[in-house]
Amino acid sequence: MNIKVEKPTQEELEKLNVTNWETWICGESKFNWEYTEEEICYFLEGKAIIETGKEKITVEKGDLVVFPKDLKCEWTILEPVRKFYKFN
Repeated sequence: MNIKVEKPTQEELEKLNVTNWETWICGESKFNWEYTEEEICYFLEGKAIIETGKEKITVEKGDLVVFPKDLKCEWTILEPVRKFYKFN
């Protein structure tokens, strides 16, 4: 169960229609989270570390991230985050 992170092009973002997704904002904090559905999101601002039992990744402005269904993780938000997101 891996988290996927990539730097999409503007064309890819337009194709995904990210500007019509919901927006999520969160300040510096640390919390546990479990994904009951797959989530795809695009980071507009901020920086966070997401840890699972097997991996530790850093996500930041410009990253397109896919979190798989049933993923349990811990978020550490280092810089306030603003992202577009949708559930699949």
